[in-house]
Amino acid sequence: LSTNLPVYLRKNVQVEVMNSEAVTYMEFSNALSNPVLLGIVDFAPLEGSIIMEMASKLGYAIVDRMLGGEGEPLDKVRDFSEIELSIVERIMVACVELLREPWANVVDVVPRLERIETNSQFAQIISPSEMIAIVTVNIKIGEVEGLMNVCLPYLTLESVMDKLNTKFWYSNMQEREDYEYADNIEALISKASIPVKAVLGNNVISVADFGALQVGDIIRLDKKVDSELDIYVGDMKKFTALPGSSGKNYAVRITSVVREEEE
Repeated sequence: LSTNLPVYLRKNVQVEVMNSEAVTYMEFSNALSNPVLLGIVDFAPLEGSIIMEMASKLGYAIVDRMLGGEGEPLDKVRDFSEIELSIVERIMVACVELLREPWANVVDVVPRLERIETNSQFAQIISPSEMIAIVTVNIKIGEVEGLMNVCLPYLTLESVMDKLNTKFWYSNMQEREDYEYADNIEALISKASIPVKAVLGNNVISVADFGALQVGDIIRLDKKVDSELDIYVGDMKKFTALPGSSGKNYAVRITSVVREEEE
């Protein structure tokens, strides 16, 4: 949130997780005051919906900022207009999309904002006595500060409850990080340039012979005309090959791979 919201609001946004707790849905809804901003979010493939509740003063500040203002809340609380709700909905959608990444270790969710309610009475998505988990986040937009609550019903979490523990989370994250690290290293290595050379042969001559070499002199090598050449990758002998041509260039055709134990 702290890195994505500033893209829309063009203002510094500070986000801090305050706490999490388990309460009944009735306790949660009774604590809400109208008007309120309740985003009803389909949490497929998990069953049911979750609620993302944003403090109304944050909503007013977002609307003011998106319309070119300084991002100030209203002095007097009033209902949101349809135009204002459409502006808030855009920000809500961005917040909902951010739920994908933190849930990736548990299940690949496809969250979708279904609607925004401004009256808590119209957001009865579960029974009042149903238990829910609430994660409270404090958001500060400029000088305006308010809370956002993410309401997760037990009915929605039931199928993945066994995965919602620190041990599973850490082990899953560790596996994914190791896998991603290995992929990144492999990708970097695959782009590296390494020299490849085909050695026609070798010989040893004296310094006197070397000093007397002239154009047209012949140096006899230790390879026969029909012998395979040694192919070096860097300084390591990795292949043998036969010489030839490809178009107007010299070329070699690989005939065998030199294993490490053969070197």
